[in-house]
Amino acid sequence: MTGYAYGYDRPAGAIHGSRSPVVALNGIVATSQPLATQVGLEVLEAGGNAIDAAVAADATLGVVEPMNCGIGGDLFAIVWDAKTKKLYGLNASGRSPYAMNADVLKQRGLTAIPGRGPLAWSVPGCVDGWDQLLKRFGTRSLADLLAPPIRYAEKGFPVSEIISADWVEDEAMIRERPSMAATYLTSGHAPRHGEVFRNPAIAATYRLLAKDGRDAFYRGEIARRIVAYSQQVGGLFSMRDFEDHASTWVDPVSTAYRGYTVWELPPNGQGIAVLEMLNLLEGFDLKSLGHNSAPYLHLLIEAKKLAFADRARYYADPEMAKVPVAQLISKRYAERQRARIDPNRAAAVVPPGDPFAVGGDTIYLTVVDKDRNCVSLIQSIFSGWGSAEVPDSLGFALQNRGRSFSLDPKHPNYLQPHKRPFHTIIPAFVTIGGAAASKDGKPFFSFGVMGGDQQPQGHVQVLCNLIDFGMNAQEAGDAARFSHSGSPSPTGGEMTGGGQVALESGIGAEVRRTLAAMGHHIIWDTGGFGGYQGILIDPETGALQGGTEARKDGCAAGY
Repeated sequence: MTGYAYGYDRPAGAIHGSRSPVVALNGIVATSQPLATQVGLEVLEAGGNAIDAAVAADATLGVVEPMNCGIGGDLFAIVWDAKTKKLYGLNASGRSPYAMNADVLKQRGLTAIPGRGPLAWSVPGCVDGWDQLLKRFGTRSLADLLAPPIRYAEKGFPVSEIISADWVEDEAMIRERPSMAATYLTSGHAPRHGEVFRNPAIAATYRLLAKDGRDAFYRGEIARRIVAYSQQVGGLFSMRDFEDHASTWVDPVSTAYRGYTVWELPPNGQGIAVLEMLNLLEGFDLKSLGHNSAPYLHLLIEAKKLAFADRARYYADPEMAKVPVAQLISKRYAERQRARIDPNRAAAVVPPGDPFAVGGDTIYLTVVDKDRNCVSLIQSIFSGWGSAEVPDSLGFALQNRGRSFSLDPKHPNYLQPHKRPFHTIIPAFVTIGGAAASKDGKPFFSFGVMGGDQQPQGHVQVLCNLIDFGMNAQEAGDAARFSHSGSPSPTGGEMTGGGQVALESGIGAEVRRTLAAMGHHIIWDTGGFGGYQGILIDPETGALQGGTEARKDGCAAGY
């Protein structure tokens, strides 16, 4: 009975996990919705690989979780290819319309980019991302992979609990917008938990993609209908915007952390904030402080403030601005930045560092197959329901990622035509073995944490749980989290009073009091802590270990 609690057959020490991790040998799929997980698993069992399964699962999520993702949004992915034993990064984010610039806003009497509506649009990159993934690594056709989500869209699916709650919360907003209401309301109301919902419009759109591939979206009927809708509602899309869209294969960037190599994608996303935070934290003995103790959380929060100050100043589209990635993620820069952390007091004002001196709402999914191909994929339409604009009869909402541009002409993230905006969505990957922070290691952990500004914070907390505190893939995601808000954004603004810290209920009252005494502004918040999925490859046994987000509807499943 050693290690087990009396009358309870879970390990007594497993205080952080809501359930046991899923273990399997031939493959695991982990997503935020069980039907999408099942679709991905069916693809693996039928002989498809991890890339095939990820595309099929993502397409299904666009049907069953439409407020957070879909083909109206963007996509980023990190792929471990078992054949070449290399990591590949895909930036499938879109660009602003050619006709969009700051003068357009001024002419319309606006001083900011609207959060909703057609002026917040950028070209959706998801479909081209699917196409690029399948052309380079896939074994199944897009038509085959779209068959299951088409079935769910036409015949219907029972809406899961948390997704239903999000849907119901936005019911009034949806009802005010005829194109949204026609697509997303059933008999005038948002679907309740367990109610069957159908979306024949997205099924018809998927059939166009199955027939004509990505060109249907960027050169064919779908593009023409989006552009026509744009003209009706005052948007700036043209056919040229869609015809000129292209995804970009990029080299993931990394840092070494306690014997592991952590990989993220470079900007225009915020993944390097994770690497900055880890570099800062590597100089502290976190394990000795105790998990989620006040001194431990204080260091993570202060590291986040420093990384986000740099995020606000430097992160932008590298094709149109100089982003000092190598300097920002260097160990030497971290040494200088670490000295700015007061171990006893929260910083109220945090300006960006000088790297040159040293020379809500998203889905995340991950799949690993029997050959150990791995996909870490994140996909989003940004805010819940994106721009709240559904092109007539197409069955999906267009993203509002364009609101992430800055209107400061001196900022590298300044709004310009045909430019990628700053992005919050970031997939992650960890390798083990080989030289520090090099590409000659072995795949170890494919994971992500959706949730806007929470994502870098969530990545770091999961990694510290796993690496510093020895938690398994499920516990690492379930353990109580903090969420710091109030840092400056790449769109503008500045932090006042040190920002605010929300703590989940699993973090006790004494820790809250101690953090407050250190100068942190503690608030009560029941949301905004992100959504995690992860798959770990055991380096000793080779078995897969899948963890899923207890804060979402999803699950991990294997065979």
